[in-house]
Amino acid sequence: MLHSLRFLPMLTLLIVLPVIGALLMPLLPERVLRSVALVIAGLTFALSLWMLTQFDVHQSALQFTEFVPWLLPLGLNYSLGVDGLSLPLIVLGTFLTLGVVFTGEKTGQRLFYALVLLANAGITGALAAQNLLLFFLFYELELVPFYLLILIWGGQRREQAAVKFLIYTAVSGILVLAAFLAMGWLTHAPSFDSADIQIAGLAPTTQGILLLLLILGFGIKMPLVPLHSWLPDAYVEASTPTAILLGGALAKLGAYGLVRFALGYFPEAWAQFSGLLAIVAAVGIAYGALAAIAQKDIKRMVAYSSIGHMSYVLLAAAAHTHLSMVGAIAQMISHGLILALLFYLVGVIETKVGTRELNVLNGLLNPLRGLPTTSALLILGGMASAGIPGLVGFVAEFLIFQGSYGMFPLPTLVAVVGTGLTAVYFVIMINRTCFGRLDNRTAYYPRVVWSEKMPALVLTLLIVFLGVQPTWLVRWSETTSAQIVAAVPRTNELVATLAKR
Repeated sequence: MLHSLRFLPMLTLLIVLPVIGALLMPLLPERVLRSVALVIAGLTFALSLWMLTQFDVHQSALQFTEFVPWLLPLGLNYSLGVDGLSLPLIVLGTFLTLGVVFTGEKTGQRLFYALVLLANAGITGALAAQNLLLFFLFYELELVPFYLLILIWGGQRREQAAVKFLIYTAVSGILVLAAFLAMGWLTHAPSFDSADIQIAGLAPTTQGILLLLLILGFGIKMPLVPLHSWLPDAYVEASTPTAILLGGALAKLGAYGLVRFALGYFPEAWAQFSGLLAIVAAVGIAYGALAAIAQKDIKRMVAYSSIGHMSYVLLAAAAHTHLSMVGAIAQMISHGLILALLFYLVGVIETKVGTRELNVLNGLLNPLRGLPTTSALLILGGMASAGIPGLVGFVAEFLIFQGSYGMFPLPTLVAVVGTGLTAVYFVIMINRTCFGRLDNRTAYYPRVVWSEKMPALVLTLLIVFLGVQPTWLVRWSETTSAQIVAAVPRTNELVATLAKR
């Protein structure tokens, strides 16, 4: 029975199921909205998890492929497939979507669930698309749901944050589309299918321009410094469920695009830029950590930390070694889980205490009148983000450091220092939030019930399990990483030459 599922269009099901769920939301009675949304999100996650168990980790070719001719004069085909780079990110996205549906919003549930499911369909479609125009369609599909999620359920400055997010992501899409169209037209490809685009015949200058467009486009979505200014406002003003999807799933599209299209199509031009990209990564790591230290709002602190941790992916891609690429994919998964945990816990604290200000919070670890479980999990989340051994953050960062040091020693050392600075700002957060004395007159906080603890506990278990058993994190991407590195043999020689200068 389960084996026969391989003959079904599994990737199409992963995309269509959330869309069907979104279309059902306006038709259902209020009392069953959450249950139906949970069933749709749970089934989507279960299908993606099943695909992960059926994935052949030793095969470098695309798996679960689907192809249907669509708009042939435009070169647009419905072409899907996954490998060790895309499938783990799809599983991460469906998992976080299930968690977001479980936590939900207390108002406007009908529209909220519909938007979340549509956003998940767009992210999954983009990760599975093997046609450049199809990728772009899915890449833009998630823009409207996230804009509305921020605008409707955001904080006091939600209008400004939503408009800034919309403008930045629209510019990102324009840059990516311009690069894709040029890649198809200049190479005279019969279609925009990934296999039909052959870049090797283009002049080096042309390749460099196209690569720069992709770096800027996907760099906005990650985001990279100095293209990051939309992120703090969007993450902070977004509600907790929206912030989890923004940081845990959406930002990964930028990193995925950078690896899949920028590095994958332009390895030789990438090597020419790799030294500069490593410097940008080091600056982003240092900037994210230092900016986080300066914050007084714990949600804004977590938001700035995300900038630094996504810059590790850029450093790994700049080095372009097997170990660093495995580490880059592991870092995307690790960052998604840790950021989701931290945002969720910050949301619980804000709900129960009524503030996110470090100058006001204290003593939450108090076992009688505080939030002891939430505080304990916050401490563990901070340790995971700081790369403490035994937790998932250490695995990803160690692979990146090990794979990048030989190519770019100084930026890698800056990244190591950035890990130490991560520990600094999380110690500041934990010390001021969890320890100290509670005010006897005001500190009678509502209890965190088990349904509120469950999402954080599940995320914590995954963070610990993948830290103790890192094979379950990296085994899916080893063959794909080797293929990316070996695609153009000259690339490593060019990077090594540049590193010696």
